[in-house]
Amino acid sequence: MRPGQMSDQYVYFFDDAEFVETDRQGFRRRVMIGDHLEFWFWRIKGGADGSILHKHDSNEQLGIIMRGTLDFRIGDPDDGTRRVLNAGDFYFAPTTIWHGESIFVGDDEFDEVWILDVFAPPRTPRGGLPAQSPLPTGTTSEATEAGAA
Repeated sequence: MRPGQMSDQYVYFFDDAEFVETDRQGFRRRVMIGDHLEFWFWRIKGGADGSILHKHDSNEQLGIIMRGTLDFRIGDPDDGTRRVLNAGDFYFAPTTIWHGESIFVGDDEFDEVWILDVFAPPRTPRGGLPAQSPLPTGTTSEATEAGAA
């Protein structure tokens, strides 16, 4: 919370301390969960090992690249075509669409890739995970594979 401001359940300010380290080296995230969607703000170190090729059977995923470059696969798992997205580009992975095998190229200022992921419906039951907490250790890959493509 910024000095002189009251706590507000509807407003979240950028605060580096609110990003939580994950079990994957170089990955930090901030998660907000609503009734009908879930928002993940990723800060991923350039060169960090990417995600595996995966899909979500129950969730749509929309990802917006805010900094850096994301080089990844999306679509038919037998098609090896890679897509390269830069700041301002986005991807949409409807349910059951394969995506991942990501390469993260950090930006010039922070050497990070910033990705905003939105999942609908939420992947985590509201109240089941505090908004700023990492997912529990041992959670299945469906629940732990980031939207970070």
